[in-house]
Amino acid sequence: MSTPWDARTYDVSSTPQQAWAEDVLSRLHGIPPNATILDVGCGTGRVTESLLALVPAGRVLAIDASLDMVELARARLEDRADVWCQDVLELELAEPVDVIVSTAALHWVTDHERLWQRLAAALRPAGILEAQCGGAGNIARVRDVIEAVARDTAPELVGWSPWEFASPEDTERRLHHAGFGSIHCWLQERPTYPQDVGPFVRTSILAAHLARLPEERREQFAADVVADVSLPLDYVRLNVSAIRNPA
Repeated sequence: MSTPWDARTYDVSSTPQQAWAEDVLSRLHGIPPNATILDVGCGTGRVTESLLALVPAGRVLAIDASLDMVELARARLEDRADVWCQDVLELELAEPVDVIVSTAALHWVTDHERLWQRLAAALRPAGILEAQCGGAGNIARVRDVIEAVARDTAPELVGWSPWEFASPEDTERRLHHAGFGSIHCWLQERPTYPQDVGPFVRTSILAAHLARLPEERREQFAADVVADVSLPLDYVRLNVSAIRNPA
């Protein structure tokens, strides 16, 4: 089951995610104007909108596992991109794409072995992969707060995580196994100061945790976590650049 998202709150509080996405977009050099790009984990479509400008004669496809996110992305993009609700681990395309882009999403997929295999299958030979997500060490201090609050008020969340914060080394190995070459994976510290900490923590960090709690206990759990986190939030990004091996 996918994580339920408050898409509208996420949309207005996701300034940090948009800044991280700019790093990925800056790596997309020399994309043919008629290329087809797939945005994996498109959220509310803000990054997808930027991708449209890169391929004025091409196509942009976008998927997200959250129907609420997809509905907001469709409203933003109208008919300029093909957007649909899709679990990336079940992704199958009629035709492979030229470029796959993903920002601030893939750490929510816990099976990274299968993840990179599905993305390789969706990419044409010599196609480009550019991605960024939470990496090893991401929000370590925040996770300590979540664990401490869970021990006090939510024992069902103790020791549980909805994320895969992979290392560059593990990711490189998985990419090689999936059929990628020219692989470059690296971590980047991105200390983050959300404009409104409460909504950001609730929507960008705690969405899956809150979904596992009874509704009447969610607000207190979220409030306790928000009260104990300190700025900057200790974000660490895993960057991934690779090319699909020729057939």
